[in-house]
Amino acid sequence: QVQPVESGGGLVQPGGSLRLSCAASGSISSINSITWNRQAPGKQREWVGGITGGRITSYAESVKGRFTISRDNGKNTVYLQMNSLKPEDTAVYYCNLRVSGAWVWGPGTQVTVSS
Repeated sequence: QVQPVESGGGLVQPGGSLRLSCAASGSISSINSITWNRQAPGKQREWVGGITGGRITSYAESVKGRFTISRDNGKNTVYLQMNSLKPEDTAVYYCNLRVSGAWVWGPGTQVTVSS
């Protein structure tokens, strides 16, 4: 089964940028649904956005215009470019792949936005 692993998290100042990567252990070419979710301390997990096999993207209102999802099937990697980061973006970010009708989750990467 294809497994995702996130990377690229860290500490960034408000207004800064980060790019998260989601590297899959196998081919993602046939995976039509890939999403990013996040979970802040003490809060429920939140959908951030997603990308289809045809590279159609959708985003939560809270990140629209600031975050961009892209995919590189040749590298089996999905990206989450985050700009104009705010303290409320602080969370663990997860990449999720829809494989054979089930969601496969990565271990997550921590993003902290603080001065």
